Amino acid sequence: MFEIGPRRPVSQPNWFGAIDVSPQAVYSTMQTNYSERAISRTDAPSDRPREVLDVRELGPPKPLSETLETLPELDDDVVLVQVNDRAPQHLYPKLDDRGYVFETVEGEDAVLTAIWREE
Repeated sequence: MFEIGPRRPVSQPNWFGAIDVSPQAVYSTMQTNYSERAISRTDAPSDRPREVLDVRELGPPKPLSETLETLPELDDDVVLVQVNDRAPQHLYPKLDDRGYVFETVEGEDAVLTAIWREE
């Protein structure tokens, strides 16, 4: 039979300090890696900071309003990455009206839209 050892803390020490191995941290890291790979397929500037806004769990019209409320709060050099469960068709004309550039990438589990301002 297998012997079960003592419960380990959520943060495992290593040479670099503590690593958060909680399910939320692992999911967040996986999502960040996925969004980075997906956004790299767009024309979004790769040398700018990114902010991720996950609106998949929000019902309409919250994804639209959350995105439009977040954009003015960001510095002009930040690329906002909206994670959604569908292409945000109603958002596109509003982004055009506000002078944003955007590109959408559809994946298996999410639709990512990179939104940025031209320099």
